[in-house]
Amino acid sequence: MKFFRIALLLALPASAASLAGAASGLPELRFTDTRLENGLRLILAPEHSAPVFGIAVTYNVGSRDERPGRTGFAHLFEHMMFQGSQNVGKGEHFILVFNNGGNMNGTTNEDRTNYFEALPKNQLDLALFLEADRMAKLAVNQANLDNQRNAVQEERRLGIDNQPYGKAALEIDNLSYDTFAYKHSTIGSMSDLNAAELRDVQEFFRIYYAPNNAVLTLVGDFDPAEAAAKVKKYFGEIPRQPAPPPPDVSEEEHVGERRETIYDSLARLPQVLMAYRIPAGNTAENYAAQVLADVLGEGDSSRLYQRLVKEKQLATSVQVQADARRGPSSFYVIATPRAGIPPEEVEKAIYAEIAAVTSAGVAPQEMEKARVQALRRMIQARQSDMSTAVRMGQYAVYFDDPGLINSWLEKYDAVTADQVKAAAQKYLVAKQRTVVTTLPANQAANGQSAPGGQ
Repeated sequence: MKFFRIALLLALPASAASLAGAASGLPELRFTDTRLENGLRLILAPEHSAPVFGIAVTYNVGSRDERPGRTGFAHLFEHMMFQGSQNVGKGEHFILVFNNGGNMNGTTNEDRTNYFEALPKNQLDLALFLEADRMAKLAVNQANLDNQRNAVQEERRLGIDNQPYGKAALEIDNLSYDTFAYKHSTIGSMSDLNAAELRDVQEFFRIYYAPNNAVLTLVGDFDPAEAAAKVKKYFGEIPRQPAPPPPDVSEEEHVGERRETIYDSLARLPQVLMAYRIPAGNTAENYAAQVLADVLGEGDSSRLYQRLVKEKQLATSVQVQADARRGPSSFYVIATPRAGIPPEEVEKAIYAEIAAVTSAGVAPQEMEKARVQALRRMIQARQSDMSTAVRMGQYAVYFDDPGLINSWLEKYDAVTADQVKAAAQKYLVAKQRTVVTTLPANQAANGQSAPGGQ
């Protein structure tokens, strides 16, 4: 098998990194973006401020790639990938990284799965060996499947099934989305995990954990030529696989509000959780929704916190988040009413603040505050080589643009107050709204009726 010559790899221009960043004061991160012949995408960003490096292997697989009856596979492999491979024993990945002064983890969401390490600069061979060995020869056997299936099910019990408001967290997307890709939970259902057979899991690994379905991002103190040669050495012989089928993430526009009430035996206070449909990430309208979320809910000086928590004292907490998925995304608002406050009063107060934005827009000082908060978040995201590598890998998989590490803040800052107002008018409307209200189970026993919409 032939591969890219190292000279060619290094001769390719880093124009992908020649993006904005100076305006914000953040240093531009320069990088090369190439592929091995087996399809592995390689992003190298040398940065010599400290003798360490961060590595992220981001796979183009998330729960959106699963099929009905076989959910939870992407998250299952987040666990399986640490259970040993051809040359690494069960649990040895952790031991080797930690004993050499490193840190590591892996995460799964709807749109991708990633694995990442931070290590001293003299341990580059170790990191590449570990990641390549499990990509090529993961131990996908019945014993590991049974063990990790049980681990994932216990994680679900601890983190969702036996947590207050856990059912609402699962139900909000199930109710809001119609297409299977984003409708089901990343952690999977108990019945689907029980039904998973070894051949199903092995086939899922073969298709989705191939070099042509992955991005390797390396940020930190290394020589690019040497690093590229090492990547070729460890990953170059791993065979590519046929490209996996793209999932259907299309969604029809809602024609009316969707609403559900959950009686939760673990909840001591009600909760209001709502979602509005917004466009996919890295689009102008999604950036406007991001700014809108910061104006409404970021920090104690945000509109919703000031009105609901401080002034009217209707809620003990309120949070707002606009996500940026690869497909149709969601704008979430979550509030916990104070004891004795009906959830519908909290809803009315939230809708009143949204109405204020749709009618009068946002103030210049709110826009400036949002930009400063975004700058702080980006600075924090780039504080370590590992977090930078993780973010670049995700940008590459999500939007085919690792250079978004340099241009994201510019795109956020370019949002105008008029665009924020327009986004609120277009997307934060009743017909696009999904509301899940959680009530303590004893309220059902007392015959309290479920809250209605406004």
